[in-house]
Amino acid sequence: AAPAEVRMTETEYDDGNISIVLTVYREFDTDIYAADVRLSSADFLKTALAGNTYGRNVKAKTSEIAEANGAILAINGDYYGARSAGYVIRNGVLYRSTGSRGAEALVIYDDGSFEIVNESDVGAEELLNAGARHVLSFGPGLLQDGEIIVSERDEVGRAMVSNPRTAIGIIDDLHYVFVVSDGRTRASAGLTLHELALFMERLGAATAYNLDGGGSSAMVFNGRIVNNPTTDGRAIRERSVSDIVFIGY
Repeated sequence: AAPAEVRMTETEYDDGNISIVLTVYREFDTDIYAADVRLSSADFLKTALAGNTYGRNVKAKTSEIAEANGAILAINGDYYGARSAGYVIRNGVLYRSTGSRGAEALVIYDDGSFEIVNESDVGAEELLNAGARHVLSFGPGLLQDGEIIVSERDEVGRAMVSNPRTAIGIIDDLHYVFVVSDGRTRASAGLTLHELALFMERLGAATAYNLDGGGSSAMVFNGRIVNNPTTDGRAIRERSVSDIVFIGY
């Protein structure tokens, strides 16, 4: 159960176990929403599947999955259902052990620590046995040991394009940052992966990882969608996705 004493505003939440401060930045001609999150336990950093069901065509909006799971803060996850490979571990349950060759995955361990691994180098069962609570497979990794690991030269094809983005990073023990940027509109250009990495570095992230972006990018805080999700740049609306990463009980 949630604690009795909750302090909440449009941009802040604090209950003694969970502290969240939401800040909107304007950088790279883009609106970027960053939630600074401090937890008393890694148990409050969770993931959830649409309909609480694993499956290829099981989808719901980020805000709907967030509401169904009592999320205080939520972002879209890796949209595992759009691909047939890439590890899927959620809340300590292994759903898919087929790796995506050469793909970088984000491992969130039981103690709340982050690690970026290459799926060609380590098996999903091995990660589970090592204490992986969640494994997200999208990428690429943005920062490792405080150093940017995507270069501008790495960005080929669609990655070069400025887009709405979603990323998660760890600053220190049980101290995280959830980030979503708008994009594809006149009001907000969007970010390249390298710009996203630069931004995460400025926030102080030691390890940071790129999640599904574009029309999927959505952030929900206290039941309200805080960004402007769009697939085509014309209509502002959420896309249905497979899963979320969230903070809650």
